[in-house]
Order: sequence, then structure tokens, then C-alpha cells
Amino acid sequence: MAQSIRTDLCIIGAGSAGLSVASVASQLGVDTVLVEHGKMGGDCLNAGCVPSKSLIAAAHAAHTVRTGAVFGANGHEPPIDFAAVHRHVHGVIAAIAPNDSVERFTGLGVNVIRAPARFTGATAVVAGDIELSARRVVVATGSLPAAPPIPGLDQVPYLTNETIFDRRVQPEHLIVIGGGPIGIELAQAHRRLGSRVTVLERATILPKDDPELVDVVRRSLLADGVDIRETVRVAGVEPDGNGVAVTLDAGNGATPERITGSDLLVAAGRRANVEGLDLEAAGIAWTPQGITVDSRLRTSNKRVFAIGDVIGSYQFTHAASYHAGIVIKNALFRLPARVDYGALPWVTYTDPELAQVGLTEAQARARYGEKIRVLRWSFHENDRAQAEHRTAGHAKVITRSNGRVVGAGIAGPQAGELIPLWVLAIGQKLKIGAVANMIAPYPTLGEVSKRAAGTFFVPALFSDRTKRLVRFLTRFG
Repeated sequence: MAQSIRTDLCIIGAGSAGLSVASVASQLGVDTVLVEHGKMGGDCLNAGCVPSKSLIAAAHAAHTVRTGAVFGANGHEPPIDFAAVHRHVHGVIAAIAPNDSVERFTGLGVNVIRAPARFTGATAVVAGDIELSARRVVVATGSLPAAPPIPGLDQVPYLTNETIFDRRVQPEHLIVIGGGPIGIELAQAHRRLGSRVTVLERATILPKDDPELVDVVRRSLLADGVDIRETVRVAGVEPDGNGVAVTLDAGNGATPERITGSDLLVAAGRRANVEGLDLEAAGIAWTPQGITVDSRLRTSNKRVFAIGDVIGSYQFTHAASYHAGIVIKNALFRLPARVDYGALPWVTYTDPELAQVGLTEAQARARYGEKIRVLRWSFHENDRAQAEHRTAGHAKVITRSNGRVVGAGIAGPQAGELIPLWVLAIGQKLKIGAVANMIAPYPTLGEVSKRAAGTFFVPALFSDRTKRLVRFLTRFG
């Protein structure tokens, strides 16, 4: 006979979004049930942020050895032990896993049920042989890699972000379909670990970022030896011995190009994970892009919220954590909190990194016309970057004519560490003077932001009018 449980809050999915809600709710004394049939920690811990950044760290170590001669060290081509790389990646996952474990959340007072879940009513859920009735439900089931409709793709073995980190053998030639952040990060990492890499992208790489800043990353990848093919169409995929062959449609009747490799990575987007949830039984509307929500993250069933990747918007761990806060305010405190993505940042962890927040230049011009200012400062003009031979890239800041900061992007070393200053500026609706007037320690990469901000005042500071004022004032001693 099925067990019946009544609870205040039922959360479906133990990824970043679901765990954040469960942690806060249980510590507030809310009776909380968390349902998960897969790995605790979800995509971020097991197949996303954590393993990818661990692999990137290994690639950075190899690149440091390779390029050490510029500092007087014995730069040489390092032998790569890919099995050791695998151990490093999974060692990091194992070190972080206790934070997301069943044991930790049980200790916080959460009732963790390890079973697939499906709706049977507005707030009724079946998880395995347990029937749940909840006052509020949160769907946080994440997303899955999307398989593009490429002829022959279902006839060849291919990797996704869910499987590539399980490899113990280094790919000889990795072909990557998709030039978004996942594809580009893994392309550069594998190239720096010694694999040949070809990236195939139907548009241009990193299409959601400012093209000017993307070009900084593109040049770095090309310098590393990554073969980047943009604006190409994959016509088909087929086995080639122990590897794979990808055919590119050259168009205009030209002979198609055939590229062969040892391994294929498909990184061409993601899809919401709603399979088996029976959302219709709860009156929850959804599309192939994800569950439909309002600005308070409520579904069409107002007693059910959906957060994280499953709503198909910004698929970042920090966005999931932000969503969790919105749901806590709405579901537990009954406050009408609404999402505002105006100051939501994102980072692509290539070398150099690419970070963005707010509007790009093109978006700002579309919204405000010519009433904007574009400010830049190069890492080449930064003393710390010169000392570390990391001078590629620049900061780019977008303001309105009155100095209000509306967007910022940084392509350069530690861009992800530098962008929070601009997140704060945009989120708090600051004007550029707040950054220009701050005291930045010397020598730091952070001076790039201050110097970029300072250029806003240069035209006025060194104008003929200012010069006349200074000459007038000098007459008084």
C-alpha cells in the first residue's frame, strides 16, 4: 500500500535551484520534502560547472608549463596523463558532493525521497510508492543536452557534457558541434591538454555576447590551435573506422567538406527536463523551451513554482540561486517578489575569460539610440597584466549620456572576478563617477575598471573651457 505524506513544501529536483530552496525552507522550520531520482547536486556538480572548471584548471596548468619560457622558466610541452586529469576532476566533485548530499539535507530536516516524481493533481505528487500532498510545489528538474536534427547523429556514439567528463582516455581529435559557452570552454581545455580540436558553429561563436569582446576570445583560441569553423551547416554524421566523420554543406553547389575525428562532442543547446512529470495533471503550461512562468516564477497553477533551467531562461547556477530567493519570498513569506534580470551576469571561462552584465553596445543603441557613451580600457595599459604577460583584451562599459551605467563587458584575465563591480553598479543604478572615484589598489587588474570609468570625464576635463578656467585661477597665485 502506498505511503501518504502531507507537507508544506514539495521540491522536485535536487540540483542547485532545488537544494537552495530546500536548505532555506527547512532552516525556517517549514516541513519540506525533496524528491530526486538522479544524482544529488544535479548538473552543476556532476556534469556542469564543477567538472568543467576542474578540467579548465588542469588545462591552465598545462598551458603554464608550456608557456613558462617567457618568465625565464623551462617552458616545454608537458606530457599529459589524462587518467590523472580524470582523477583530478572527479576528486573535486567528490570534495564538494557532501554539501549536496542526502545526509546533509536529512540533517537539516528535509525529507529526501529518492524516486522519480509525477503530478497526479494540482499539488499532488507521486514519488515511487509515496503519495505526496503539498501546500506548495517547486519544480526544479533542470535541463538536458539537446540533440540537433543532424542526419546520422543517432547512428554514432557522441559525447555531451553529461558524458565527456567520464573519459579516462584523451581524445586524439575532438570535433565539437556548437560554439556556445560549453562548446568553447571544452574546446580550449582539450586543446591545451594536447588534443586536436575542431569547432563547428552554424552562426558565430558565443552569439549572446558582445562581438567585439568575443573576438578577443576567438583570437586566443586560434592562437592555441583550435580550428574554428563559423557559419557552417552540418549536413550529416557517420562512423569512420573507430572515429566519426562530419560532413559540412558548402552551399552553392560546392563539394561538401568531410572532417574526420576520433570523438564527437555535441554542445548545441539544452532542453527543459520535463519528461515523465505529467504537468498536464497539475494544469501546468509548458512549451519545448520550458515551463511557462510569470515574473514571480509561478506556473499557470499558482500553487506551483518552477525555477532554474527548467523554465528555459538564463541557465546558470547563480540564476538558479537567484530564482530560489524569489520563490522563498513568494511561497513562504507571501511577498510579491519578481525577477529582474537587468543585473544578471554571466561568464565564459575561457582564457581570457569573457564576462558580461546588462546591455551590450548593440542592445543599448537599440534602446537609447545615440544617447550612450562607450568606455574602454585595455589590459595592455594595465601594469599588473604586463607583469603577468596577460595583456589581451579590454573592459568595455556602456553608459547613458548622464553617466548611468547600463552595461559592461570584460574580455581579459580574471574577467569573472572583475565583473561583480559592474553588477553592483547596474543593480544599484549607480552613475559612472562612483567607479571613477573609487581608490583601486596598485597594481591590480581591477584598475582596468576604474580607468575605463575615468575616460567618461576626459572630454570635459581636458576641454578648452576647463583649460581657460585653470588659466584664470592661476592668476590668483
